[in-house]
Amino acid sequence: MAVYLVLGFGALVMVAPFLWMFTTSFRPVSEAFSLPPRWLPGFNSSLESYRRLLASDVPIGRFFWNSAVLATSVTLGYVATTTIAGYAFARLRFPFKNALFVLLLVSLMVPVQTTLVPLFLLMRWLGLVDSQWSIIVPGLTGAFAPGMSGVFGIFMMRQFFLTLPKELFEAARVDNAGHFRTFWAIAAPLAGPQIAALSVIIFTTTWNDYFMPLVFLNSVDQMVLPVGIMSIRDPVGNSSATSEVIAAVSLSILPVLIVFLIAQRWIVDSFVRAGVKG
Repeated sequence: MAVYLVLGFGALVMVAPFLWMFTTSFRPVSEAFSLPPRWLPGFNSSLESYRRLLASDVPIGRFFWNSAVLATSVTLGYVATTTIAGYAFARLRFPFKNALFVLLLVSLMVPVQTTLVPLFLLMRWLGLVDSQWSIIVPGLTGAFAPGMSGVFGIFMMRQFFLTLPKELFEAARVDNAGHFRTFWAIAAPLAGPQIAALSVIIFTTTWNDYFMPLVFLNSVDQMVLPVGIMSIRDPVGNSSATSEVIAAVSLSILPVLIVFLIAQRWIVDSFVRAGVKG
């Protein structure tokens, strides 16, 4: 019983900021920051903040579309590349496989920000700066997801493929199935929950990333939500602008929150399996 009470209290602490943010976005500006804070919407709740946000000069719809395209593209490329690489490290034999994998794990200690300058120079040389391709291309190659090393996905998928019974792959070899057929017909379908969990993690990370789009995307037409929301903020602390920011943040969190709640079981299961080798 005590365990459930502690977990329930921890869950309440985690949910409280989101609850306050969502309810505040429906309050009139004059009541948005009342003390003590109000946790539930009152009878005078309105959509005033959302109406002002949509009526403003800030193209919030464009920001949503850019974020959706960028997050989806990076997720598809990253997951496809790291899943194939994880299978190769788990089931294929090639020279220096273990040494190369250790080298990849060491790269986890290198922050993505340290590679920013050479990556920016490369994207500028390719003429991709101020284009979403400057972030999508590294994601398609599995080099990184914004704010996250590509090795994370390789390690996660490798650990899962190591848990699969060897008899499955031996049976595939008896049927003269090559590595590609074995991967697509056996390994990939069994890795469905892990692929789904990795997709949610990468999509959420890319959707929320602020640093990489801030560096590579300069024009308003290319801005994503985390960067675009900052353009709503009033530098002198105008309460009306602040309530619009809260409304924009509420809208931006809602899709990711729904996806995470749906897929949380897969995420937990994938991390449990990643630490088991059988």
